[in-house]
Amino acid sequence: MNIFQRVFKMGQAEAHSIADKLEDPIKLTEQGIRDLKNDLDGTLKAYAEVKAMAIRSRNDVNENKNKAANYEQKAMLILQKTQSGQLDAAEADRLAGEALVKKEECVQAAATAETNLKNFENNISSLDQNIKKLKNNISKYENELKTLKARAKVSAATSKLNKQMSQIDSGGTVAMLERMKEKVSQEEALAEAYGDISDANKSLDDEIDSVLSDSSSVKASSALEALKAKMNQPSA
Repeated sequence: MNIFQRVFKMGQAEAHSIADKLEDPIKLTEQGIRDLKNDLDGTLKAYAEVKAMAIRSRNDVNENKNKAANYEQKAMLILQKTQSGQLDAAEADRLAGEALVKKEECVQAAATAETNLKNFENNISSLDQNIKKLKNNISKYENELKTLKARAKVSAATSKLNKQMSQIDSGGTVAMLERMKEKVSQEEALAEAYGDISDANKSLDDEIDSVLSDSSSVKASSALEALKAKMNQPSA
């Protein structure tokens, strides 16, 4: 194995290692996001329930305060009836006293509802912070998951490229080119040798005919000039 193949093999192994290491974090992040979304669903449900209880407590506060004011008003009306002689004073005191007891009960109920309302409002504030935190974490981990998946794709592509490159036999390719160059050189030398042999195999008659062929051309040219002169035509 040449140095290039060893380098490609090392790169391939490293890419596989990166891919293996990324696989678990991706799965863990996906599971973490699912867990956070489940937590968010549960928190939103609790938030809605507490919000509903806060609304009921606020309504209880207002209702009991109104009832307390109403009982106080009734006690006053009862006492007024004694002044006009419409109701016995003892009976008026009894009924007015009962009305004031009811008023105090409503006042206490309103105070309890106000305490509950404050607690629910604190719970709502805490749940609201948790919801915001969960949403931020979900967004953060989803972005991290995208990055991890992108890194996994890059490492897989790198692994594939390194695998392809590692399968290239650069030494064999160079050797093949050298053999082709040698073969071409041999063919060129062989063609030159055949040319030399062809020249060497010319007979004496071939050499004479070659010389005479040139003389025949000269004679033909001279005859043509003579004919043209005879016919009074200008020479070429």
